[in-house]
Amino acid sequence: MGVFQNRKFVGKADANRFGVRYRALMAKHPFLLFGLPFMTVIIGGSFVLTPATAIRYERHDRKVRQMTREEELGVGRSGRKVDIREEYYRLAAKDLDNWEQKRVKRLPGESDGVL
Repeated sequence: MGVFQNRKFVGKADANRFGVRYRALMAKHPFLLFGLPFMTVIIGGSFVLTPATAIRYERHDRKVRQMTREEELGVGRSGRKVDIREEYYRLAAKDLDNWEQKRVKRLPGESDGVL
């Protein structure tokens, strides 16, 4: 019985195609033809995307900024000081049993929900 060869048959029409030649060369030099281009794309992409990421964070920093000490002191001044006892007695002083339901005024053309 004869011994079969390990090489695959390549016809004359396929011998000059780029894919066939590339596959044959990649079998001999896999890092040079696959690994090196892959690593180049990954590292190059990192350098290209770094400025885009920096722009994103700079834009976020413009929106959210740190308050100065004067701004911190002025934040709570406009509101009144809340005391829980005062709020309780204010609510207890109201007559909660005698109230009237009022409808909210609707915008022109808006349905009022009455059938």
